Amino acid sequence: MSFDSMNLAPTILKAVNLCGYTSPTPIQEQAIPQAIAGKDLIASAQTGTGKTAAFVLPALQRLTVPSAAKGKGPRILVLTPTRELANQITEAVRIYGKFMRLRTGAILGGMPYFEQQRLLSQPVDIIVATPGRLIDHLESGRISMARVELLVLDEADRMLDMGFSEAVSTIAAATPEGRQTLLFTATWDGTMEKLAKRLMKEPVRIAVAGKKATLEKIEQRLHTADDMQHKNRLLNHLIEDSGMTRAIIFSSTKRNADQLARELAAQGHSAEALHGDMTQGARNRTIMNMRRGKVRLLVATDVAARGLDVTGITHVINYDLPKNAEDYVHRIGRTGRAGASGIAISFVSFRELDELRRIERYIGQSLPQQVIAGLEPARPLQQGSGSRTGYAGRSAGRGTAATAGRRFSKAPSYRSDARPATGRKPFSDTRSDARPTTGRKPYSDTRSDARPSTGRKPYSDLRSDARPSAGRKPYSDLRSDARPSTGKKSYFDSAYGGDRKRDAKQQGGWAGDVRKTEAFRKTEAFRKARWS
Repeated sequence: MSFDSMNLAPTILKAVNLCGYTSPTPIQEQAIPQAIAGKDLIASAQTGTGKTAAFVLPALQRLTVPSAAKGKGPRILVLTPTRELANQITEAVRIYGKFMRLRTGAILGGMPYFEQQRLLSQPVDIIVATPGRLIDHLESGRISMARVELLVLDEADRMLDMGFSEAVSTIAAATPEGRQTLLFTATWDGTMEKLAKRLMKEPVRIAVAGKKATLEKIEQRLHTADDMQHKNRLLNHLIEDSGMTRAIIFSSTKRNADQLARELAAQGHSAEALHGDMTQGARNRTIMNMRRGKVRLLVATDVAARGLDVTGITHVINYDLPKNAEDYVHRIGRTGRAGASGIAISFVSFRELDELRRIERYIGQSLPQQVIAGLEPARPLQQGSGSRTGYAGRSAGRGTAATAGRRFSKAPSYRSDARPATGRKPFSDTRSDARPTTGRKPYSDTRSDARPSTGRKPYSDLRSDARPSAGRKPYSDLRSDARPSTGKKSYFDSAYGGDRKRDAKQQGGWAGDVRKTEAFRKTEAFRKARWS
């Protein structure tokens, strides 16, 4: 099938041909005819499969017919989880609608309200928005949904993960009931099914391009790291590769992304950070600098895992593994796009073994481990049949035989007595009593009672009751009840002592004086025997 056979308007076909596209991708081939026919659609497709054009082209085709409804507000509404993805969709609308007279705009967080209010004050054809900012305009009455003919939910699973389920339902409820709904998602579960039932009517289900097919042209590698310093050494070695023209380095936190970008820039690399705490203007400038070749290394959080479409990215480096296995697929999907090949490199430490297992289970394959000469890990991963058992050289950890057997193997490879090549003595030879050449006595000869030359008495002679010359009384005479001259009540006349008396009475003792009870007599006998 070709684009010419999809009943698209000549102006749209002209723009598609100008982009150099001759035949649609599998998701486009199945989704575009169903969407043009006006049916609700659920499409499951991974990143890099051309799904953006799968809903942008039908939306533009709908705009070739004038709207019967008068008033303000958009005819096409596209909801997306991140600003980067919204900008990508807006750019796709501009490219494919190049020969159409359209009024489009984006409603995103981090942008001034004034420009967005001016956009919403008049009729508009397509609005691409993130749910949070659109809800603000909707609740304040600055936007009308009465003219919406097509509602598109792109990356719907990600929007639900980010907590936008209620916002999406509120926005959908504000649109006309007769609208058409297109839902695109990478994953499908019970939560997505409930959302589809609320928003859609007899949807057509399409599932194409599984995870394995999407990752076929991406070479995946795994490097084991002992700690953060080891990760830095691995990264410094990898980025010296001249074949790495543009790379995205994914970090788990915004703070680490900023710090890593500063360190790389200090080393002379053209590196910048990209994360959610940056203003939209700063994020746009960073992405534009990378597209223009001014930035070679982009250190980003998962905000760039979906929606960042920069051509020519040769490498993706997972400095930290993502918590969700789906995010791993979206991260490495930034390379190997549009039929090109790419390389995805992941660092894993012993703290990230659970994340690694989830990723390998999700993609259905084990990541091939590679070792760089001179940067070998002290504790390499042990590769098992079907799944990893963990690091070699650690004791057994939690786990079951059904998942990974024993989590770690048994023989440590990093003990000090296992490194004869370093010139150090084995651990068994480093005890203090094994160093006669230092002039020190063995440990067995350093006890206090073995030093008569110091003038100190042995420990056995240092008890307090053995110092009559000090003027101190033995411990047995220092009890509080033995100090009537202080004017204080004895311990057994206090409130707590009264409780002890009552307890003694209940236990069969003599209520007149707790000191006459059997328990007290035994305690006194032990104390006198101990200190006499």
